[in-house]
Amino acid sequence: MLVFDFCIVGGGMVGAASALGLAKLGFSIALIESNMPQPFDRTQPPDLRVSAISIASEGTLNQLGAWQHINAMRLCPYRRLSVWEKPNCRTDFNCADIHASHIGNIIENRLVQLGLHQALQTYPSVTWFSATKVRKITAGHSPVVELADGQTITSKILIGADGANSQVRQAANIGTQGWQYAQQALGIQIKTSGPQQDITWQQFTPTGPVAYLPLYEGYGSLVWYNEVEKIRYLKALSRQKLKQQIILNFPQDLMDFEVQQVASFPITRMHANQYVKDNVLLIGDAAHSINPLAGQGVNLGFKDVAALLDVFSQQPAIDNPNILRAYETARRRENLLMMSAMDAIYGTFSNQHAPMRLIRNLGLKMANNSGPIKLRVMKYAMGL
Repeated sequence: MLVFDFCIVGGGMVGAASALGLAKLGFSIALIESNMPQPFDRTQPPDLRVSAISIASEGTLNQLGAWQHINAMRLCPYRRLSVWEKPNCRTDFNCADIHASHIGNIIENRLVQLGLHQALQTYPSVTWFSATKVRKITAGHSPVVELADGQTITSKILIGADGANSQVRQAANIGTQGWQYAQQALGIQIKTSGPQQDITWQQFTPTGPVAYLPLYEGYGSLVWYNEVEKIRYLKALSRQKLKQQIILNFPQDLMDFEVQQVASFPITRMHANQYVKDNVLLIGDAAHSINPLAGQGVNLGFKDVAALLDVFSQQPAIDNPNILRAYETARRRENLLMMSAMDAIYGTFSNQHAPMRLIRNLGLKMANNSGPIKLRVMKYAMGL
């Protein structure tokens, strides 16, 4: 039987970040991830799965020693952010207003993961289990993970960083609350005819939001919310016909482009009833999944990592129940507030009654001239 301080199931962005941070604190780590990312090749086209990494998350990744590796690959800083329903009632954010170099970065998820994995290579206290899968998990005060190749891992703390369908959460018998929204989202990778952009924007329409995220060298990512049947119809279209639908339904802010890749995904809200049970701890999407409306999903996960490292850096007795509860206290309420805020925005802009439309457009127009309040909202979006 292999013995470690921590066993982390899931080596994605959040799981790898927690492993890196805990290794820096001197702990021994078992990191289980059977779905390893494809190595980076600069000639590869961009992946469809991207994230808006906030300034705060960038700072966390920098402190962990992973940012230098990510930055050496490719990313797209964005300096401006715009939100509107009617074109004459929009809120525009610019990093120059708070004397910052950028608001955040749009990065392919795989490259964030690869950067973290590169940084992990310098820590011999991290043992990878990437050639096998989890066969069975026994939760409790002495967690045990049995692997498909016959190896058995025991640890003081078992961390579930294995996504929304977490095996760890299920093994610990931790319940969840949430729902799947009536809409789905279509992710569309495009190649524009112009240079790399520095603005991300989102327009609310009667059928759901449409958004643009810039990528490197003129590539971009579109997100199109709509009813399930509509998304299914759009996904089945030829690239040229889909382009025509995009032109008809997206704002004129979008420059000429060609469609590269398309994928659809459900929109769900899920929140674990507890983040800690016995010596099992949940982090990232294993603990919470959120409406992607404002791109806060993985940023909440990196905030989980920062809180986790904070509590374990202060107490060497890592299996002290008070430490685990301190992590849960630090994160569960804030995550719930963010989830509720996204639902409130989603619900507000889904209401097509004339008085509500008037109120929200007036609100967006006023917000654009609100001075200190607007700057405070921008700093919150940056995670500062």
